[in-house]
Amino acid sequence: LKDDLAYSAMLTYLPSGLLGLVVASLMAAYMSTISTHLNWGSSYVVNDFYKRFVKPEAGDRELVLVGRISTVLLMALSAYVALKMESALDSFEIILQIGAGTGLIFILRWFWWRINAWSEIAAMVISFVVALIFKKWGDDIPSHIQLISGVGITTIGWIAVTYLTTPTDKGTLLSFYKLIKPHAAGWRPVLNPAIAEGKIDESEIEPGKLPLEILCMVAGCFLVYGALFGIGFLVYGTIGKAMIGFAVAAVAAIILWRSWSQVKGRDEAAPAA
Repeated sequence: LKDDLAYSAMLTYLPSGLLGLVVASLMAAYMSTISTHLNWGSSYVVNDFYKRFVKPEAGDRELVLVGRISTVLLMALSAYVALKMESALDSFEIILQIGAGTGLIFILRWFWWRINAWSEIAAMVISFVVALIFKKWGDDIPSHIQLISGVGITTIGWIAVTYLTTPTDKGTLLSFYKLIKPHAAGWRPVLNPAIAEGKIDESEIEPGKLPLEILCMVAGCFLVYGALFGIGFLVYGTIGKAMIGFAVAAVAAIILWRSWSQVKGRDEAAPAA
């Protein structure tokens, strides 16, 4: 706790000139973060939603206007949500809840052709609403129950939306497969008709190494979090725990390095097979 108070305590001892510089730096850091996220969110609204689904023929002037309006609305919404929070932990819990709800779809999109843009939009909206509901009325519900429930509700919601909406155009899906090469097992309903029509050859379809790819994903998570917690423990002077974190990160890095080389090597192995 004393280490965490160092920065705020420093502000009480700084002379006026340096204190003004620190305040200016805090304002600059805050505004740069806010502007980045507002522009980022507005670009999603304009390019990925309005131009794609609402009015594809919209001109630049109209898109700029929509971008300005969405920026103001996002700023107002974020300000309202921020005023309802009591601490930084509240925002972290909401972000964690949203990420847990949408995590599955962001992984499955590489393995299942049926997932479309509406699936992802539904997942993001549902997980956000669920997170706010739990934050408002879920004080008596343990955090781990909230997390599991949020994942379940969001998953049911986006799967329902997936089947209720029109699949993405097969031509677009085939172009996506040729460019990205997602796992072939879940893309057979797209690939088999394309093979029959001569749009793609069986030799262009990679069998994939799903277990190895999942191992790389898990190892990557352990690498990031091992290094993150290792640095955190090191900053706080907890050397033993820091070494454990770095050891976990090192083992994960070795596993990821060796496994990734095999995943990348599948391009060279496919012609020989």
